[in-house]
Amino acid sequence: MVCAQVMGNHVAVTIGAAQSFLELNVFKPRARGISCPAMSVLIKRSFTLAGHRTSVALELEFWQALTAAAAHGGRTLSALVAEIDAERGAERPLASALRVYALVGPH
Repeated sequence: MVCAQVMGNHVAVTIGAAQSFLELNVFKPRARGISCPAMSVLIKRSFTLAGHRTSVALELEFWQALTAAAAHGGRTLSALVAEIDAERGAERPLASALRVYALVGPH
């Protein structure tokens, strides 16, 4: 088991590992009341995919790009996410597949 925690100036980073599971929690830093522009806040949305409820956390800019792509294709965001989920390989996490689609569009 590996654990590490760094704290200071309203910043907290925690890393923990146990049996090959890694988790990184980062709290958005603030300096004198001004948020750091280099870090985005993740926005979580929930979907039902293949009969299972799942949540995906992406940055606002990715959600905006995906929403625009869905509207351009005449479908809902949920329908687009379901299509991307059905086409992605088992080795690619859904959040990763959504980010790639937002950047390059359909293949």
